[in-house]
Amino acid sequence: MIRLIFAVLLGMIAPSVVMAQDLQSLLQTHQEEVAKPGRRSVGVVLDDLVASGLTEAASFLENWQAREVYVRDEDGLFFYLNDDETQLIDITSGAPSGLADVGLTQVRPNGGVRRAIGTALVQFQLSDPDINRRRGAIEAIARDMQASQLEPLVASIEGEADPGLKVVKERLAGLMRASFGETNEIRIAAIEGMAGDLSVDVRAVLNQILATKRVVATELPDDQNIATVLEPGTDLPMEDAYDILVAADLAKPRTTQNQIKAALTGNIVEGRVGGMAIASLDTFEARAMAYEMLAAAGLVEPLVGDDEVQDAIAVHVIYDVYTEQDTEITEAAAASLDALQTRIAVHQTADLFLDGLSLASIYFLAAIGLAITFGVMGVINMAHGEFIMMGAYTGFVVQQFIPNYTVSIIVALPVAFAITFGAGVLMERTVIRRLYHRPLETLLATFGISIVLQQLAKNIFGTQARPLTSPAWLDGALVFNDIVAISYIRIAIFVLALIFLCLILFILKRTRLGLEVRAVTQNSRMAASMGINPNRINMLTFGLGSGIAGIAGVAIGLYAKVTSEMGADYIVQSFMTVVVGGVGNVWGTLAGAGMIGGLQKVIEWLNPSNTLAAQTYMILFIILFIQFRPKGIVALKGRAAGD
Repeated sequence: MIRLIFAVLLGMIAPSVVMAQDLQSLLQTHQEEVAKPGRRSVGVVLDDLVASGLTEAASFLENWQAREVYVRDEDGLFFYLNDDETQLIDITSGAPSGLADVGLTQVRPNGGVRRAIGTALVQFQLSDPDINRRRGAIEAIARDMQASQLEPLVASIEGEADPGLKVVKERLAGLMRASFGETNEIRIAAIEGMAGDLSVDVRAVLNQILATKRVVATELPDDQNIATVLEPGTDLPMEDAYDILVAADLAKPRTTQNQIKAALTGNIVEGRVGGMAIASLDTFEARAMAYEMLAAAGLVEPLVGDDEVQDAIAVHVIYDVYTEQDTEITEAAAASLDALQTRIAVHQTADLFLDGLSLASIYFLAAIGLAITFGVMGVINMAHGEFIMMGAYTGFVVQQFIPNYTVSIIVALPVAFAITFGAGVLMERTVIRRLYHRPLETLLATFGISIVLQQLAKNIFGTQARPLTSPAWLDGALVFNDIVAISYIRIAIFVLALIFLCLILFILKRTRLGLEVRAVTQNSRMAASMGINPNRINMLTFGLGSGIAGIAGVAIGLYAKVTSEMGADYIVQSFMTVVVGGVGNVWGTLAGAGMIGGLQKVIEWLNPSNTLAAQTYMILFIILFIQFRPKGIVALKGRAAGD
């Protein structure tokens, strides 16, 4: 009978208990803490909200953090306001709940409370149906990892529907276990699992575990996790060591020059200080002597001498101690970081190689046309850079008529070749052919032509840089990890360089024009006696080299600024590439481009703060290289080698 009565009473009470679990009722149990939150008291409210499992709790936390919660003065109930702040909005149902014409007080949590609310809010957002909210919660945790976030993060992993985000959660949980795991075994396992991850955040976690602080004491303690014991005079200067003692109130501070001057000034008696005339205090040694006399008389504190510094340092020990007290954790972190640094060095080398290869492909494209004209004809064409500029501007003009960037680039390549080929033929027919075997006059003439072409480009296109927009599929970069990456534009230029290498080799090795070009290169007189017209070959060769420069201009313009002076940025490198590789040899040009591109990237890596100095060092190295191998890496053979 008693059990029956109890069951009936429980059935009558149960509905009221359920009703008491709505958001408003829950908040009323902490009415004072919610209305006037403090950093110390808000934790109880947040814990109850998280434990309640109420779906509307997350929305309340967002509004509470944004200071958009209001308390009605007459009954202490909490509400939101609509957009025009005329209606009360029920915090549980979100429905209108009367006019906002009664006494209301805005709840204004301070910065510390808002940060605590944000931490609690993340726990709701980790399992929010909206993937953007879940992703935002992950990013918030990653920015400021705290031990309290680990458990809700792990709990949300199993129910994560998005595979990619699940991987991100698992990885972030691993990072947090390394710092906040419950046991050493969990932390060490997480730390050891980081050894293969090259990401910056992994290194940040390991470095945080291995963070140290500098301590000075009379002897080494036995209960601290010591990282390094510093030897004054070897690991740090004696002056710095003494300053550490002074900062720890373990030694007297040195007397500064201003303090000495003030002490001398304050003890002037009848034109003398410490028995010395003021006129004689014109050197540091004299002022120090006067100060020591004052100290001997007890008028000032004595100077700290070198012997006193040595004695103070000798009786103290300076060391770095890990902020992490457990030696097993720091040893595991140090081992993982060492392994990581080795892998980083390997990947940095790979990234440097890709950068050098990318730059080499650009130099090869810029120089291959010059290699053909210079190698076959012996013409020093200082206007070669302007043909590159003409090609880039051709690509810009084509894009004005063809808005589809992919199609415009495909069209611009042959158009640029045709225009610069024609310009090269015109230049050879009108100027170059009259200056054969007169290199100085050829150099001066082509230099003048380059100036004319630059000014012409300024008159047509202006002095501002013009955009040559790459297609959308060339945006971004191919990212292997946080260290190794290469942009798609540079990959495209590398592929284009390979295509041109194959095309030039095909023309020179498999076509009649190539056969005649090689014949003229090796012995023009013998070629003429065999019925080959050297003048025609020179014209076509110069036009071919100029046309290739135009195509190179389109490629280079995709990532570099297109201006009237852009050719000047590549003319020096082009000549260096040809000369270093070996004049008149395609393989030599390829080798020269690889050497110069790789060398420049290595020098820039060694001296990243001064690219101008890097280029200077590169030129000096090339000058020395030419002294030892004047014919280049791949020298011509036969009669051509002696011409």
